[in-house]
This record gives sequence, C-alpha cells and structure tokens, in this order.
Amino acid sequence: MSRASILIVLLLASLPAAAKENSTTPQATTPVPQRDDWAQDWWPGRHQEKLAERDRLVASGEPLGVVFVGDSITHSWENAGKQLWAERFAKHGAFNIGFSGDRTEQVLWRLGLGDAGEANNQLAGLSPKLFVMMIGTNNTGHRQDPPEQTAAGVTAIVDRLHELSPESKVLLLGVFPRGATTDDPLRVINDAINERIAELGERSHVEFLNINEVFLTEEGVLPEKIMPDLLHPTAEGYRLWADAIGPHVERLLAE
Repeated sequence: MSRASILIVLLLASLPAAAKENSTTPQATTPVPQRDDWAQDWWPGRHQEKLAERDRLVASGEPLGVVFVGDSITHSWENAGKQLWAERFAKHGAFNIGFSGDRTEQVLWRLGLGDAGEANNQLAGLSPKLFVMMIGTNNTGHRQDPPEQTAAGVTAIVDRLHELSPESKVLLLGVFPRGATTDDPLRVINDAINERIAELGERSHVEFLNINEVFLTEEGVLPEKIMPDLLHPTAEGYRLWADAIGPHVERLLAE
C-alpha cells in the first residue's frame, strides 16, 4: 500500500471518532442564537435593539459603569424591576443585555462567538467597569443539563467577558433558587451549579456572590409573594435583589 493510501485509510478511520466527539460537545458551551419557536416573534427584534443601544453607547463616549448579563430574570429589570433600575443602577451608566429564555449558549452567541461574528456582539466597543452576571436556570429548566455542563457554560461566558474587556470586574451571582422547597429537583440542580461556579470567585477579576437566602424563609421555602411562579421575582423580589447586591456594586465601581 502506498503512503498516500495509508494516509487516506487513517483519515477515514478517524472520522467516526471525530463525529462522535463533536456530537457530545455540550449544548451549554456551543454558541447558538435563540431558536425556540415561542421566542421568534420578539428575540431577533430585541437583539437588534440592543445592538443599536450598544452603538449609541459607543458613539456617546460616555463612561459605562455596569452591564447586566443574563436571562429573563435580568431582562425583567426593564419590567418588574424598572423603577429600582432607575433608582439604583441607571445613575452609574447601565446597560441590560438580559434575554428571556436564554441559556448559556445564547449568551455566548450574543457575545460574538460561534457564527455570530463581531456584528452580533452586543458588547463590541464597550468596556464597562463592572459586569453583573447571572445565567443558567434555563439550562436547568429547559433541559435539566448536568450541573457541570451549565457551569462550563458559565465559565465560558466569564472567559469571554474578560477577553472582550480585560479591565472589567465581574460580579458573578449564584443562580437564583427555583421551586418551592429545598428538595425541588430543579432547585437541587441550581444549587449544584452554584457549588461549581463559586470557584470562579478565586480569579482576581471575579467576585462570586450567592444572595439566594434573601429570597427564602428560614426553612428554605421560596414564597410565592417573592416569585409567584417559583422562578421570576416580583417587584418585591427585585427590591431584595437590589438591596443585596447594591453595596457590592458600589464598592466594585469605586475600586
């Protein structure tokens, strides 16, 4: 057999292994846009709105204090938390890129990874002093991703934020509690994610903060007056959130 023939045989033999490796790449770390049917009538439009807002911020040249990164819980600073956002964060120069339904892989795409390209990078040209980030509960709720896979997605986002803005700090929040009680299966998964991502707080530019106890009773029950669907905060839930992170945000912005 000629040398060329041997090389062809070896190449063909390697293809099944490569295909198997690609097929097992966790969805949590594979950047893709939001493709769920229920989001298609608003998600692309919101993405374009955030790109336009990004361009206005870049053109203004004004200092950007804090960018909030996340899913629907972050998105709703524009709804249930709107008044508190205006009172607590807008004064610092704040930008919200929370998107309902997003999992870690959608955030990675919105930061210009995968096939998104720089044009779809919602942070292109921006260097905020601080990122406030929470993501992962939809990996749990939509697919019950293993905690280590969601944690890998969170880590990839932290890495990407540092790549885009090396001087920025990251206030990484533990994934909020969900489900009524401590033994709720989805709560258990979120708790396991938090155990893993807490290690990211050892990085010099990252501070990990788990504020979950502010939402819970002493018995670990999640009251419906705080999260009626046991997932999304009410205005009172946003007040608890703002109170819990406020001193940390102020301190990190002052450093």
